[in-house]
Amino acid sequence: MIETLVACAILLVLSLSMISLIIAAIATNNRNKIDSTQTMLAESILEQIHSTFNGNGTSALQDCSGTSWTIDTTIPNTGSVGSAISGSSIDFTEATPPTGYHMDYVVRTPCDTTGNVVGIYDVRWHLDQIGTTNTYMITVSGMLKDHGEGNIYFALPVTLRFMSGS
Repeated sequence: MIETLVACAILLVLSLSMISLIIAAIATNNRNKIDSTQTMLAESILEQIHSTFNGNGTSALQDCSGTSWTIDTTIPNTGSVGSAISGSSIDFTEATPPTGYHMDYVVRTPCDTTGNVVGIYDVRWHLDQIGTTNTYMITVSGMLKDHGEGNIYFALPVTLRFMSGS
């Protein structure tokens, strides 16, 4: 009887330790999903900007709620334009980024207006002219909004940089 109780106690301790591993695996899976979505959105914006960049115009991207977001790619005469930048990354502390240089992209499953909201991603971009050339550094960054920093599911913003010009 004592051997059975000891064996049950050992099994209980091992089972409880496995639960913490399972919880950590679920948290990592969720964080990877957020990272993948942020990267996909940043790549999509980067491709939109790059494809219309030489045309000095705008393009549009529609999210899963049916909102059409304007992507401004108007090239400034000199300097830079777009969301605030800090070092080499987009500054997400900017309260009101300029129109045409940010969006709150809604992801739903399924991706239609009746689907459940999975998350709202804050995507911002910035264009910097390199010297006096027609070459620009495009910086695009995406971050899941209203997501508790410091918890086990937190994912840092994804930032992509690309040089383009004519």
